[in-house]
Amino acid sequence: QSFPLVLDTRFSDIELQEEEGIPTEEFLESCYAIVPVLDKLGPTVFAPVKMDFVGNIKKINQKFITNKEEFDTLQKIVLHEVNAGVAQVRNSATEALLWLKRGLKFLKGFLTEVKNGEKDIQTAL
Repeated sequence: QSFPLVLDTRFSDIELQEEEGIPTEEFLESCYAIVPVLDKLGPTVFAPVKMDFVGNIKKINQKFITNKEEFDTLQKIVLHEVNAGVAQVRNSATEALLWLKRGLKFLKGFLTEVKNGEKDIQTAL
């Protein structure tokens, strides 16, 4: 099977809002667009990564949908949770964002290894 070389929703297309930061909705859409790629890479090998990834996207989205106007950027969500004293609470949107960022970094590193010619998945991981 082949998958599209170009994702419909890409992080590079997100326009940062002046002083406001990263738009939440566009960021979440770009994250969701990666999920089918994880299935193509290896549904078994990447199952834990996918579960973690999707879980963290959902946590951020749950916070976002409580007030889409107030939480229109990731920075506003984090600042709200920091001010409320819940940023470090388990399952907070801030914690989810931290783990989502780590997952994205891991995936980028893996794909870079593959792009650079690594054929063995375990080695690339």
